[in-house]
Amino acid sequence: MKHLFEQNTHQILPFNKFMVRLIKYYIFSSLLIAFSLAIDTIGYNYFAHILWIDSFYNASLILTGMGPVDEMPLDSPKLFASFYALFSGIAFLSTVAVIFAPIANRLLHILNINQDEN
Repeated sequence: MKHLFEQNTHQILPFNKFMVRLIKYYIFSSLLIAFSLAIDTIGYNYFAHILWIDSFYNASLILTGMGPVDEMPLDSPKLFASFYALFSGIAFLSTVAVIFAPIANRLLHILNINQDEN
């Protein structure tokens, strides 16, 4: 079974390789955020018929948990915004988890090594 990170029986990853891993995870997280913003921007433009910049503005605010800015006069934009808000909550938390996973693993690995030395 292949593991994503080094196991506690392995030596800790050198700092330069850790930084490469961290950058890869950050890029993946950024792509997930960009994909989420694109879905909502296109959706707002299509369903609510608002300008692209306003669609992006609403998408950004929903993704960060602040909520939409523009009123939704029809049911279809309201439904879209509701489902996107549910999706974005999961996507945002997943993105944070992906960014912090290598950091948490390294910290736990260091703490385990220090415990083994005592």
